[in-house]
Amino acid sequence: MRISEMSFAERIVYLLSKYGTSYLAGAGSTLLIALVATFVGCIIGFGVGIVVNIPTEKTPHTSGVKRTFIRIIQIVLQAYVELFRGTPMIVQAVFIYYGMQQVFNIHMGMWTSAFFIVSINTGAYMAESVRGGIISVDDGQTEGAKAIGMTHFQTMLYVVMPQAFRNIIPQIGNNFIINIKDTSVLSVIGIVELFFVHKSVAGAMYTYFESAAIVMVIYLIMTVASSFLLSVLEKKLDGDDNYTLEGPPKKKKPRISMEA
Repeated sequence: MRISEMSFAERIVYLLSKYGTSYLAGAGSTLLIALVATFVGCIIGFGVGIVVNIPTEKTPHTSGVKRTFIRIIQIVLQAYVELFRGTPMIVQAVFIYYGMQQVFNIHMGMWTSAFFIVSINTGAYMAESVRGGIISVDDGQTEGAKAIGMTHFQTMLYVVMPQAFRNIIPQIGNNFIINIKDTSVLSVIGIVELFFVHKSVAGAMYTYFESAAIVMVIYLIMTVASSFLLSVLEKKLDGDDNYTLEGPPKKKKPRISMEA
């Protein structure tokens, strides 16, 4: 029986039997890129968020040269954030992978480009999330840390960032789910991820609707599973809803022997 004579369900079964491993391989590539890029993007975001929030007010312990240097770095980082948040990832992928070769003679492999593109894009969004998380921490925490002699770096590392991290956990999860979907644009540079497999199968078998249905279900499974795991992680970080206050342990009374 030719595929054109099959029903919709039969075509779905046929595609899964013939290209099932290709769909799974594409989904694996999608998850790998999303995981690595989200992790690296978080590191970039935390670094940028911390630097952007360094105070540049004039103080007796801060020289004018140091304040100017910090301000220049902050302007550059803010420009990076606005650039990658204000342009589509597909344009960034084309610019970095093809443009860097033509203009600057910088040749990056497809996979290197894929990890780089999604990571720096995620880093730009995470930088804003980190900045918001830092702002959400009460100013009294920072003032108290500085009152006991902690530097800005120590205050961020030991006081502010642990609290800010808890506040931005949901946003990290959201960025991971977004990356799972946005990796589809990397097919424009030839990365064999899930959407690339869909285009290949649909082009070979002329089953655009059936292949798209399969890919949509796979994407949905990955995002729903990720959302569930992230919600479990958030509940673990929240701790118990009720807490029981216990006093100091009671001392055991010494036993008095009645033997002579």
